[in-house]
Amino acid sequence: MNRLERIGWILAAVLVCLLGIPWFLWGNARIALGLPLWLWWHVGWLALCSALFWAFAQRAWGVGVEPNRPQSRSPRSDARAEGDRR
Repeated sequence: MNRLERIGWILAAVLVCLLGIPWFLWGNARIALGLPLWLWWHVGWLALCSALFWAFAQRAWGVGVEPNRPQSRSPRSDARAEGDRR
């Protein structure tokens, strides 16, 4: 993984953390589709977190933990290479 990609993942993690609490919606009583707006914010935030974690697991799993891991291998191929017979 190159340096630019690593910086991108760090910025994505910081962004997700900053968006976790909708400070700007505090005290807002607006309702959308029967639920408070702040609850819809969290639904969207969780969808973003899920998509980001899926992308991270597919592309950059082990950043900072496995520094010498080849780029072309996936966690599934690692298990097969170690003789995981199910």
